[in-house]
Amino acid sequence: MSRSPVRLFFFTLPLLAAFAGCTGAGDGRTRITFWALGAEGEHVAKLMPAFNKRHPDIDVRVQIIPWNAAHEKLLTAFAGESLPDMCQIGNTWIPEFRTLNTIDNLSPWVAASKTVHESSYFPGIWDTNVMDSLLYGVPWYVDTRVLFYRSDLLAAAGNAQPPGSWEEWFDCSAKMQSRFPGSYANFFSTNNEWAPPVILGLQKGSSLLKENNTLGDFSGPEFTAAMHAFYTFFKNGWAPVKTAQIVSVYQAFAEGFFAMYITGPWYIGEFMNRLPDSLQGVWMTAPLPGPDGGIGLSLAGGSSLVMFRQSKHKAAVWSLIEYLSEPEQQLEFYRLTGDLPARVETWRDPALAGNRFAGAFFLQLNHVRATPKVPEWEQIAQKVREYAELITMDQYTVEDGLRALDREVNVILEKRRWLLHGR
Repeated sequence: MSRSPVRLFFFTLPLLAAFAGCTGAGDGRTRITFWALGAEGEHVAKLMPAFNKRHPDIDVRVQIIPWNAAHEKLLTAFAGESLPDMCQIGNTWIPEFRTLNTIDNLSPWVAASKTVHESSYFPGIWDTNVMDSLLYGVPWYVDTRVLFYRSDLLAAAGNAQPPGSWEEWFDCSAKMQSRFPGSYANFFSTNNEWAPPVILGLQKGSSLLKENNTLGDFSGPEFTAAMHAFYTFFKNGWAPVKTAQIVSVYQAFAEGFFAMYITGPWYIGEFMNRLPDSLQGVWMTAPLPGPDGGIGLSLAGGSSLVMFRQSKHKAAVWSLIEYLSEPEQQLEFYRLTGDLPARVETWRDPALAGNRFAGAFFLQLNHVRATPKVPEWEQIAQKVREYAELITMDQYTVEDGLRALDREVNVILEKRRWLLHGR
């Protein structure tokens, strides 16, 4: 998850433990603790007065945790048996905390709810919270990756529209490279980004892992074909290999150093605020092109609301989850943060329907897929990044690099194989 820098409040672990261990507010009300991450924590507190008015018997204590410290703090709290009642977590963390047996199955709560229904959410996003047919989180806000592009530069190279297939993407890149020598058609941040090659792999039908997620499948034919396509951008000079030379993405995009960039919704606000006025009418967003045309798959991202098993106030926790899931609260949270709402019906509101940059995200969110639901995914993703960079730098051929990647992934998954198969 990539977030903008924000003012953060830090709490010592003893204080957090004290809050998590409270069972009442001292005034007859039920106290629940809610750990919210980064800027979301600051803004969600603004939604609490209306909740308190509706539920005067519930006292919600929102604790703001920095994104870059959240994972460690959660694990420390788990070890110290001082987890809060509920938390906002990245949906790729769901498998890990489910494996630790810390988060509750929310399926029974949803079955009885008049507010939270599976049909109200993007299917691929909802699925990130489901393991073994049980629901462990309710999507709170969503993100995915789309194509940000300079329409003026594409048009100058003879492309009236953004690419709609891989073939068009390659053709567009070649034309732009010819039209603007010394610049690049695309930018992929290979030194710190694993998403683009994984997205292309998903689009080619790769499962990324195989045999019940116990072995890597990156050297399989689908991901190999995707990596060859990814490597083509660098081999032909359509994307820079050494991305450390780009100090500011915003400045490079504004100066025309590159024209197409795969990234997430947080860049809408950044480009609106950081690009000069003269460019505000010429940058745009589009769904990712699929290998054979149409909208290709992208990543199912965002944050979900979870309930911890140790909570003694689960009915109160569910009341807050339901409240934050209401379309009205989703829209207000979008207005406060810019985070895209998880509820599909909220996208009909003028606040979103009138945002010309958000339309591509709505289309893309109907074509997303979760990464493998294993606790080790974050480690595996970093290995994908490392080997993708080495391949683009010609330190490995595609085939040799992916075989080496699978060997490292198989080591990471060794414990999982032992637990499942005793080997």
